[in-house]
Amino acid sequence: MTFLFRTVLMAALLMVGAVQLPAEAQTSRLPNDTKIAEPQPDWDNPRRIVMQVTSKDEAHVNNVYYNAINLQKFYGTDNVKIAIVFYGPGIRPILKESAVAADRVKSLQDYDIEFIACHNTMTTIGKKPEDLLPGVRVVTAGIAEIIEKKVEGWHYIIP
Repeated sequence: MTFLFRTVLMAALLMVGAVQLPAEAQTSRLPNDTKIAEPQPDWDNPRRIVMQVTSKDEAHVNNVYYNAINLQKFYGTDNVKIAIVFYGPGIRPILKESAVAADRVKSLQDYDIEFIACHNTMTTIGKKPEDLLPGVRVVTAGIAEIIEKKVEGWHYIIP
């Protein structure tokens, strides 16, 4: 992540109006910053966001990971639930043999970001659950997982 991007990102995150941020984050805010809609997210009512990865492109995968981190920074880790669903060619970044940033995946999992793999895709390419990075949940159909999460009120983001 470039210095400029990191600086702009942190400035934006520190200027969130309605979400309670640490004292050091409340020093300055953008005049027209994002207004947090009611009900505001909290431990009992977090924002729920599902994202997809359908490409094995390393830059795309890392972008999805950055998006997840940025959402946690914006809302606070206790105020957001994030699931990332991998299917089609996007399954490759969470296979042990071709993982994109395996250490980063573990770190994101430690911050309660859920990684979900499509079993249909795995079957098509001859892979088994043990071929995945540790902690990845396997579902029958990745796209069905996204649909059901949408029905449950999750926000669907396609980075």
